[in-house]
This record gives sequence, C-alpha cells and structure tokens, in this order.
Amino acid sequence: MRQIDVHKLSDEASFNRFHATILLWCALIIICDGYDLAVAGIALPSIMKEMGVTAQNAGFMVSSALFGMMFGAIFLGTIADRIGRRKAIAICIALFSVFTAAAGLTNDPYVFSALRFMAGLGIGGVMPNVVAQMTEYSPRKIRATMVTLMFSGYAVGGMLAALIGKGLIEAYGWSSVFLAAGLPVVMIPFMLKSMPESMPFLIKTNRLGELKDIVSRLSPGYGAHADDRFALPAEDKAEGVPIGKLFQDGRGFSTVMFWVAFFMCLFMVYALSSWLAKLMASAGYSLGSALTFVLVLNFGAVIGAVGGGWLADRFHIKYVLVGMYALAAVSITLLGYKVPPGMLFLLVGLAGASTIGTQIVTYAYAGQFYPMAVRSTGIGWASGVGRSGAILAPIVIGTLVGMALPLEQNFMAIAIPAVIATVAVLLIDHKRSASAQQAAAEEAAGGPSFGSLDQVATSK
Repeated sequence: MRQIDVHKLSDEASFNRFHATILLWCALIIICDGYDLAVAGIALPSIMKEMGVTAQNAGFMVSSALFGMMFGAIFLGTIADRIGRRKAIAICIALFSVFTAAAGLTNDPYVFSALRFMAGLGIGGVMPNVVAQMTEYSPRKIRATMVTLMFSGYAVGGMLAALIGKGLIEAYGWSSVFLAAGLPVVMIPFMLKSMPESMPFLIKTNRLGELKDIVSRLSPGYGAHADDRFALPAEDKAEGVPIGKLFQDGRGFSTVMFWVAFFMCLFMVYALSSWLAKLMASAGYSLGSALTFVLVLNFGAVIGAVGGGWLADRFHIKYVLVGMYALAAVSITLLGYKVPPGMLFLLVGLAGASTIGTQIVTYAYAGQFYPMAVRSTGIGWASGVGRSGAILAPIVIGTLVGMALPLEQNFMAIAIPAVIATVAVLLIDHKRSASAQQAAAEEAAGGPSFGSLDQVATSK
C-alpha cells in the first residue's frame, strides 16, 4: 500500500502539456475578466451622452461593478472551498458574461448599475479561484512565474478593451462592446470538461478515479495502484468556518497584513486608472488620448507581473514584493514633477509595473501562503477587503483634485499607500506560510513529507 503525497507530486512535477492546459484556461478566463472590467471605462463617454447622466452618476455606475467585485471576491472565493473550484469558476464566468452583455441592452442608468453589480460578483469572484488553481498545480520552481504570467491576462484584457473598443463603439455604438463581453459564456462546458478539480477537494469527496487521472497527467511517472492511499495533511482540512482557518496556526496577524497590502495596492491601481490622464492634462502635458495612458500603464503591468514573478521564483517572494512596493512609492511620487515626455512615459510604465504588476505578484504570494483547502478563501478575503480600497480611491483622489492642490501633492497622496504596503509585507511572518512549512517538513524528514495524515482516502 502506497501513500501518495499530492503536494509533493505537484511541487516536483516537470512542466508538461497538463500544466500548459491549465495555464491557457486560467489566462483566457483572466483576459475575459480584464476586458469585462475595463469595458465600462472605455464606453463611459458614450454612455453618459446617450443616457444623459451627470459625471457624479456616471461615477456611481462605474463603481457598482467594484462593489460587486468586493462581495464576489469574498463569497465566491469562500464557496469554492465547499462546492469545488471548477463549479465556482463556471458560476463566475456565467455571471460576468451574461450580466455584462445584459448591461449593453439597457438605457436606464439604475438598471445598468444593478446589472454591473451582478457582473462584478463574477469579475471579483473568479480572481481568487484561478489564482488558487494555478498555484495548486504549478511546479514549485516556476510557481510565481506561472501565476503572474497567467494574471498578466488581466492587463491584456484591458488593452484589448482599449484597442477594439473605440472601433466597435464608432461602428456599432457603445452597446456592442458590452454584448461582445457575453461570448465567454460559451466556453463554460469546455472549461468544465478539460480543467481539473482541486486535488484536496477530490480527496475529501472520495472521487479517487478522477484524482488518479489528474495525478497521472500531472506526473506522468506515476502509475496507479489499486491500493494507493491519498493523504490530506492536517493543515488542508477545512472544517468549521473557512475564514477561521485564516487566523489559525499563527497566520492571523499575517492575514491582516495581506489585507492591508491588498487595500493599499488596489487603492493605487484605481487612483491611477481614474485620475492619471486628468492630472497630467491639468499639469499642461500634451500626451495624446487617454488610450495612450491605458496602453502604457497596462504594458508596464505585464512587464512588472512577469518580471516580478521571475524574480520571485529565484529570490524570496516577500522581499521581491517589498522592492516592488518601494518602486511604486518612488515612481508615483516622481510623476508629480515636470519631466521630459519620454521620461514621463517611462515613469507611467514603471507605475503600472509597480502597482498593477505588484498586485498580481501579491496574489501569487497569498496563493503560496495559505494551505490548498482554504487557498481560495484566503485570496478571496484579501481581494475582497482590497476592493474597498479600489472603491475609495476615485472618491478620495477626486476630492483632492477638487481642492486644486499642487500636482506633486496629489501624486504623493497616491504614493503614500505604497509606503504602508511596504511595511505591511515586511511584517508578514513567512515562516507561517504553507509553502515554508512544507519545505521545512520535507527538509526535516529528509524526503517526502506527508504531514499529519488525519484524513486519508483509500482506493478500493
């Protein structure tokens, strides 16, 4: 009788077609997710003109999706640990596809806001689930790279919305970009068929045939035996209230620090995306349309995410994040001072890399910090709390802009959260992370570590 440690198999597997398939699906889902979130901003001028709404009401219409994202990240992240990750992802895709498309069929601002709130549930809920999925199945040596590469699809979706949105709106009206967002719903059956379920969930539900098939694709060297026993370590048993697990085993303080980091980083992301163009225009810069800023910010985000993930796989991910948050503080502060246009574009790119890109690496770190069974819950709560920063940012910075403060003071206000996030990440106790504890257990055992095997599924 063999005991199979699915953690170790996943950690030590070599990248193969199975991993590429998961990466492709998760990246595709995130691209659709990024498009759905960005599409409202691209179409907003046309929506305001056609519906006859004020700027204040338009801001509420856009924020409705952010409120939905906050609740979606918390509740649809938590439910994934109970109903399975594939079902949760499918529900999220259906929500953001169907309700974004439906928003394109209404001319009532209140109905539009309600539909965008429902879409936001899916937009926010899918993020922690795909991060958890990618983290679980990625080989340890390239885990951060794969998660950040996958999450770069978020920036790609934003760039697609910016690039194709203008043409669609000019040719067919603003509704067309929302209707196009409904297309991802058709991929749900294919995703359910080809994307694997979470391994701890399969062990707990005793779906061993499906588990053996996944393990054989994950690690082709594995040969199934009739008496194989699949171990679920104690830290991966999600009993009781899942959120309570985030505060057990010494993880409570670090969980709060993750929440602070997510809040501060999303505050910066949405402060820049909402007010960068306006601030630069008021400073007298002539840099073309807002589309240029969207592209530069998101291009920087891709570079920052992939580069940050590459660094995190070669150095300590915690200190890579500290450096990225410090870069955000410096680059955003410098945006407040008059510099040549070329340097300004560089600073905007660095700001995208160290805010949007850093947020993606922060997701990767949260995915490594929590045990598999509560990973979606941990990422979901951090993302949900962080969404409150996204909601507050346009309001707070808008208030400061209305006070006609000097440009450098506005950008310093956006940069201050980077300093707070730097301190928060420094205070995270990495020794309490699931990845560090597993590595320590393996080192102590001098080989495979099965942890405390108090839940074991046995093949009959």
